Amino acid sequence: MRAPRGPACSRKSAGFVTQISHQTLTLSAEGLVCRRGGRLIFEGVGFRLGNGEALALTGRNGAGKSSLIAMLCGRLRPEAGTIRLEGLDETPLTEAAHLVGHRDGLKSALTAKENLRFAQDLLGGAAATPEQALEAVGLPHVGALPVGYLSAGQRRRVALARLLVAARPLWLLDEPAAALDVNAQAMLIGLMQAHLAAGGAILAATHGPLGIDAARELRIGP
Repeated sequence: MRAPRGPACSRKSAGFVTQISHQTLTLSAEGLVCRRGGRLIFEGVGFRLGNGEALALTGRNGAGKSSLIAMLCGRLRPEAGTIRLEGLDETPLTEAAHLVGHRDGLKSALTAKENLRFAQDLLGGAAATPEQALEAVGLPHVGALPVGYLSAGQRRRVALARLLVAARPLWLLDEPAAALDVNAQAMLIGLMQAHLAAGGAILAATHGPLGIDAARELRIGP
């Protein structure tokens, strides 16, 4: 995922990211083992991630990228190994992390604004308004439309707008650029850069470059 020439993030979208640099954040994993349906998916996986850092999780299809993200957000228990979040005044990992999964997780019958209000009420830590978040992802005109009427790329942008309506320091992103065109990918890169500059952290599963020069890579499998 590469941004075209020009600024990747508008001042408006960058301004919506809550400053969290004063909160120490260290997410670490060691010796993680994943087995699903009796089949070993991966073993011995570990990493360390702190404030202002991005980690690109790569590997072939089926290597376990989504499974690792599921472990981090508490949806899947590792067979072995440890996951530890330090700092943030002992906030649990499930309350410190924002998840945007491979599926958009939107309710098709609700409007874009209603989906974002629901996410804001569920997650807490209100930041941008739904209107501001939609403006930041380039969709100010779809707020009153049920998301079932939107294209795949527009739905993906609405899903990404949830990152802006609730302030959480750790972003867990599973193929965040899926269905996005070149301009929307540039928007996403800008949002990620603004989040890192504010002191947040990002772990993203991706098949291509994350688009952030300072991002480190964690490859699972051969």
